[in-house]
Amino acid sequence: MKIIFMGTPDFARDSLEAVYNAGYEIIGVVTNPDRPKGRGMKMIPSPVKEFALEKELKIYQPEKVKNNIEFIDEIKSLNPDVICVVAYGKILPEEILNIPKLGCINVHGSLLPKYRGAAPIQWAILNGDKETGVTTMYMDKGMDTGNMILKEKITIGEDETTGELWDRLSKIGGELLVKTLEQIEDRTAPREKQGEDYTMAPMLNKDMAKIDWENKSAIEVKNLVRGLNPIMGAYTFWNGKKIKFWKVDIAKENEIMVDNLETLKNGTVVVSNPKDGLYIKTKKGIIKVLEIQGENAKRMPIGDFLRGNNISEFEIFE
Repeated sequence: MKIIFMGTPDFARDSLEAVYNAGYEIIGVVTNPDRPKGRGMKMIPSPVKEFALEKELKIYQPEKVKNNIEFIDEIKSLNPDVICVVAYGKILPEEILNIPKLGCINVHGSLLPKYRGAAPIQWAILNGDKETGVTTMYMDKGMDTGNMILKEKITIGEDETTGELWDRLSKIGGELLVKTLEQIEDRTAPREKQGEDYTMAPMLNKDMAKIDWENKSAIEVKNLVRGLNPIMGAYTFWNGKKIKFWKVDIAKENEIMVDNLETLKNGTVVVSNPKDGLYIKTKKGIIKVLEIQGENAKRMPIGDFLRGNNISEFEIFE
């Protein structure tokens, strides 16, 4: 079975590696063009391209695919049986979707029809979900609307971050893609229509990273911190300086005693010292900061931060 693989980040790389190790004939790898990165703005290849180079696979890096007649004709000439698409980063036109004999197959990081869109893994954490998974599906012209093939469900850890969940689902996605290809090849792959009860997972934006002390509970602040780790980090302001929180927990009942807690403004520091840590009042409950990053500084444990920064009790984070 001849396969074209389309993908870009490390999430896709794991799927490409799984397909390669399963012995399938990969006749082409399509990934995004190299992008400048870092202080030197050096051109960096995608993780998918790095793997393809290592295995000496044919690589294509079109700037666009829609109305790219030369690229579409090239894909047609390869005559693939299946095109596998995993976090490619571009919407495929129908001209490409209709090329492979056995269909275009997508690996999606949620239990569809929940969380269609660009950021399903992040939103599962942000919303405090207890479980998620991976779905493989036949692609159509809609946004993650195609008939489903296989699913695998997992439990989300209560402290698990987007980065940690991403890594787990990445491995599962590769394994599930291979199972899907096996069933497609022997003509036993199911086609389950998605229900109408769907939700969307739009791209994240920097505005949502600011902690809203006034309106968010401790569990909501914790989920925000988990959901934005390691992408951008949830942030707040202390003495006019931008501070990022990378790991927090919820203070247990009676873990600390604060007089007249209900009279304090949300965002107020109720405990602050290197030994006990940093505790902050929210709309409902108290969070305990475990890992923090000061402005123009590195991430560090809260105890180390407090040894060099004097945050006083009853100061207010904005």
